[in-house]
Amino acid sequence: METAIETLPDDPVLLRAMVLAMQSELVFVKEQNARLELYLSQLQRMQFGKSSEKLDPDQFNLALEDVEQAIAKIEAEDDKTNPEAKKARSGKRRADRASLPVHLPRIDVVIEPDSTACPCCNGPMHVIGEDCSSRLDVIPAQYQVIVTHRPKYACRGCEGTISQAAAPARLIEGGLPTERMVASVLVAKYADHLPLYRQEQILARQGIEIDRSTLANWVGYAAAELKPIWAEMRDDLLRSTKIFVDETPAPVLDPGRGTTKTGYFWAIARDDRPWGGDDPPAVVYTYAPGRGTNHAASLLEDFAGVMQTDGYSAYKSIASKKPNQVTLAHCWAHCRRKFFDVTKNGPSPIADQALEKIAAFYQIEKQIRGQNAEERRSVRQEKTRPLLEDLKSWAESRLAEVSGKSNIAKAIRYMLAHWIGLARFLDDGRIEIDSNAVERAMRPIALNRKNALFAGHDEGAENWAMIASLIESCKLNDVNPAEYLADVITKLVNNWPNSRITELTPWGWAAQTQG
Repeated sequence: METAIETLPDDPVLLRAMVLAMQSELVFVKEQNARLELYLSQLQRMQFGKSSEKLDPDQFNLALEDVEQAIAKIEAEDDKTNPEAKKARSGKRRADRASLPVHLPRIDVVIEPDSTACPCCNGPMHVIGEDCSSRLDVIPAQYQVIVTHRPKYACRGCEGTISQAAAPARLIEGGLPTERMVASVLVAKYADHLPLYRQEQILARQGIEIDRSTLANWVGYAAAELKPIWAEMRDDLLRSTKIFVDETPAPVLDPGRGTTKTGYFWAIARDDRPWGGDDPPAVVYTYAPGRGTNHAASLLEDFAGVMQTDGYSAYKSIASKKPNQVTLAHCWAHCRRKFFDVTKNGPSPIADQALEKIAAFYQIEKQIRGQNAEERRSVRQEKTRPLLEDLKSWAESRLAEVSGKSNIAKAIRYMLAHWIGLARFLDDGRIEIDSNAVERAMRPIALNRKNALFAGHDEGAENWAMIASLIESCKLNDVNPAEYLADVITKLVNNWPNSRITELTPWGWAAQTQG
């Protein structure tokens, strides 16, 4: 077999030309790689630096993937002509790669040399060690058919006496899917954002012809079965002493008009982990055909405690009607965004100063995250309160200097109008500085909305809200939603007692199966 050296030409002129061409190509590769790495660092600064709000997280990830793919392509091409670089990258990959989970099955492949006879004396050689490497492989989604046999027994001496085991309960009586199969469809639709028509196409590639309407039927049956868990979760959150609330549009098809109408998902979230609270994290979505105060009032009718929200008037109305029951806390992230939006239209020294002052609050919050509520309150009183009072005095002075119709004046007025709610976190260590917990919970809804475009009708939007509540709460409690849904659907169709429905919430299920 020829080596790389043996293939080189003997002619010095040709050899020199080859070396010059390789040098030129190497310079081009390095320059192109440097440009991509510069772009990559710029993207990372946009995500993590002071201008973090300039790029939506999903857009950032898409851009990041494309840049990383381009860099990898250049490196792969360089590997073919640069053995030293290839060796260095290979070593770095071995050092950096993550270990594979122990629960994955291992398939051992032994590669023997062509001969184990000594090339010197032709005697047998013995094993003195080995090199071992592990690589991640995949078996395409494997579907199977479970054939259930129920033998019938009869007595030869007694006419008409027959014994047979009862048929197991099923979610879809007379239908094809197991409960685990239905759970897989739910997770693909509401966690992985794969509309049912795409799942139909994926199944067809495996030779399984199940149309979209059949899959929709499965989802509907599952939603009906899971509704009691969703209702218990919502009631549990409304019994909390502190919640986050937000709403987001949910386009719904309106066949009568041949277009879509705008419904809303109202989200109630609880996350006491930043101050070590005992209640498990959760989020529950409720669909309503509008955004009016009546919908918010109906949803939050039974709540009493601290409600952290943006500045939407519906929440203010609820708090004003229940002054001894509901305490309203506002969100500094929304306030900060008002000033940030001003900077998008050009330089604004006043907006920049406001952002710097607000950033100081967040720096303190970063230091006390994870401490108990009283410790957080104490630090805020000592360090944050003076900064907050300084910001208020500064804002009132700046407001008198700028045009009342300017965007910076609007941002300052928004902050001052919500000052009591914005300052609420100083006196209560359980309150967060912002309502980002519920804002994060809205991102999966937005992703599903982007893929599905709209819900087919109000009932479909309600199903979406219910199942998304279970899946997103599973994520918050480190529960695998596919395993969870398969198990709880099976339990529910086998007449799980309603008195024990709390055990089937994601956190209740986690306590039973992981504790």
